[in-house]
Amino acid sequence: MKVIDIINSKSGPFPSLEFVPPLKGSDINRLYSSIEPFMEFNPPFINITCHREEIEYRENADGTISRYVLTKRPGTVAIAAAVMKRFPIEVVPHIICSGTNRFAIENELIDLNFLDIQNVMALRGDAPAGHKKFKAEPDGCSYSNELVAQIKAMNEGRYIDDSIKDAVPTNFCIGVAGYPEKHFEAPNLEVDIENLKRKVDAGADYVITQMFFDNNKYFEFVAKCREKGIKVPIIPGLKPLSTAAHLTKLPESFSIDIPQELVSLVKECKSEDQIYQIGIEWCVSQSKELIAKGAPAIHYYTMGRGNNVTEVLKRVF
Repeated sequence: MKVIDIINSKSGPFPSLEFVPPLKGSDINRLYSSIEPFMEFNPPFINITCHREEIEYRENADGTISRYVLTKRPGTVAIAAAVMKRFPIEVVPHIICSGTNRFAIENELIDLNFLDIQNVMALRGDAPAGHKKFKAEPDGCSYSNELVAQIKAMNEGRYIDDSIKDAVPTNFCIGVAGYPEKHFEAPNLEVDIENLKRKVDAGADYVITQMFFDNNKYFEFVAKCREKGIKVPIIPGLKPLSTAAHLTKLPESFSIDIPQELVSLVKECKSEDQIYQIGIEWCVSQSKELIAKGAPAIHYYTMGRGNNVTEVLKRVF
């Protein structure tokens, strides 16, 4: 079932979840065990993140340096298939522009279509580690709206190879990312919302936001999106803060602000356990307010550690 149809068919808000694939060489049961505790809350879909290849330089025994291109996590197609086989749930694989080209993306989408996966999340992805600026691969997509347009074209039976006649259309529902506090590369929020509208105009069906800790940022973001003519559902994304280190790591990694009230609460804590509980309480409060004010669903970023998210769901859904 498509995510947009799930949203439209639900009589009330629901939780969705995001998981990181296990490292290459890990047991798939580790992923299964991280998903299993959430099944009691009946999430209708889960997202599976995608990670580009990484480059490492290693010193050889003779002192020379060798360059290695490493894939540190299994591919999206394999993980999506494994999860669908194990759980009665829709899977939303992430498709990224970063580190690949349109031809490889087309092949990946064909594989997903053969698996009868109807949902994808279209993202640009990050620059390689150590690089500040994103650069598209040869024959790659520079922006996520280009990726959305490619998926939309396949839904209409138009593939890159225009010599293919009577191509079977794919059937993907397309999600995209939104940034209530703007993408770090955008000069301001208004420009970033214009970029989001390009993604929606290209064919995106719904938006999931980057995590935030101040609900007013989400409400203001949604209002501005509506003013710009973005009518698709906008699902808020949340993550419970769980350690003191998150006060610096989360803003640094995701270019978000943490409200001073939450900062003060964390600094008053005497232990990491207290901080962990504060993070749960804050996320519960956020969730309840978002639901009360009409959010269609809430998307939780588990980041591979979901015990605190489980506690939030017990108190919200």
